Amino acid sequence: MTEKQAPPVAGLLLAAGGGRRLGGRPKALLRHRGRPLVEYAVGVLRAAGCARVHVVLGAQAAAVREQAELGDCVLVENPDWAEGMGSSLRAGLKSLTGTGARAALVSLVDQPGIGPEAVARVLAAYEDERSLVSAAYDGVRGHPVLFGAAHWAGIAATATGDRGARAYLKEREAAIGLVECGDVARPYDIDTEADLSHLE
Repeated sequence: MTEKQAPPVAGLLLAAGGGRRLGGRPKALLRHRGRPLVEYAVGVLRAAGCARVHVVLGAQAAAVREQAELGDCVLVENPDWAEGMGSSLRAGLKSLTGTGARAALVSLVDQPGIGPEAVARVLAAYEDERSLVSAAYDGVRGHPVLFGAAHWAGIAATATGDRGARAYLKEREAAIGLVECGDVARPYDIDTEADLSHLE
């Protein structure tokens, strides 16, 4: 009998930000539907079909571990989180290397308007380790995004500051499969005090 194969696509949740424009409150610990936002975001990835989830923590990582139920997620601490999203993306992709994952489905902790339906659509567009897929909202590229493993080294080499994979994707615009999600999700970010009104 063969050993059960690892699922080809792993969820990668970037949840390291310090919430600079929220008075230094880490976004992972904001409350949404009675739970820390990081816990809610992991639940979305799981409901969409990601059996394996890696979560990148940074700001107040110890408090996040203590307050959020993150079950059997792989928790990755990014000591360089203050440098921006690029460092978290690098840390997350590095944590997936050697796990058997052939793609990473990357989502952001501060986008609770993007639920399991949208994530599942992006996940379903996976073909192989060369896949590059992005959710789109009225034709405009957004999150989540799916990076086949063949792209990880290139993304890690160009992910700096808060730009994440933007430069890498811009050069490969024609190769990105867009999956329209505007009918099932709202891609707002929780960045400022005013945005807190989106939380329930």
